[in-house]
Amino acid sequence: MSKDDRAGEFGPIYLPALQRIRGLWLELEPLVDETAYDDDVAPTELQINLEDGLCDADSARLDIQWSELEMYSFQYVDSDDVNWRFDRHPNTHAPEIHFHRPPEAVTRDAEPSCIDVTEVSLVTRAVHAMWRAAYEDDDMEQLNSVSNPP
Repeated sequence: MSKDDRAGEFGPIYLPALQRIRGLWLELEPLVDETAYDDDVAPTELQINLEDGLCDADSARLDIQWSELEMYSFQYVDSDDVNWRFDRHPNTHAPEIHFHRPPEAVTRDAEPSCIDVTEVSLVTRAVHAMWRAAYEDDDMEQLNSVSNPP
């Protein structure tokens, strides 16, 4: 997610939340290949590499940000250049909590997110559950399709 996508304050990155998200993905998802932070000293993003991706993709990565103001971005990109993301941040193009559909995750095409919860563990579980359902069914329409996950 570009910082230009935000129209208000996102807030400083909250490392304990990124650590919790990392732990949950490692616990929940057997396809996690490795995890890393973009900077060891002052991380602004957690990166989760997956051994496989949606549909025909051979690999995928989630780039995750979580702020002290409980704003977030879970952005997916895979080896087939498919992108989507779940965001919570002030903006001018969609509700504060929104979803950018695959395959391009175009900013102007954001729609309301089906994720109503805001607590870090619950948001993480919701994103994971929808990713896992889409993965198992080979169906990206499963993303943002659940009534108030997790």
